[in-house]
Amino acid sequence: MSENTEATPYTALGGDNAVRQLVDRFYELMDSVPEYYGIRKLHPADLAGSRDKLYRFLSGWLGGPPLYMEKYGHPMLRARHLPYPIGEAERDAWLACMLQAMEDQGVEPPLREALLKALYGTADWMRNRPG
Repeated sequence: MSENTEATPYTALGGDNAVRQLVDRFYELMDSVPEYYGIRKLHPADLAGSRDKLYRFLSGWLGGPPLYMEKYGHPMLRARHLPYPIGEAERDAWLACMLQAMEDQGVEPPLREALLKALYGTADWMRNRPG
């Protein structure tokens, strides 16, 4: 897989620096907003590894360099998340945190809505318990 130089969500977002800033804001919010405590407690105390993995994953998922694949191989998202109890509440908190991060980073509404719609499908696929 090689970097796509055509118009992609990655380029629309602003490239590498913008993806890094979005991920940084996402984890800042997760670490500080009480409404996101449910998903924060599923993460290790030190968020550096989680932050790096999400940054690498989103880079490729958005159409940029496949950084996650290059370092870790196929993401196997559902399998990697099976050890963690993820229901609708966790899905919704993750999406709300990402939406807030996108809003805080000034992601334009059409792009933000398209990304949120695509992320919903992925987040919903991570659910491994009812409710």
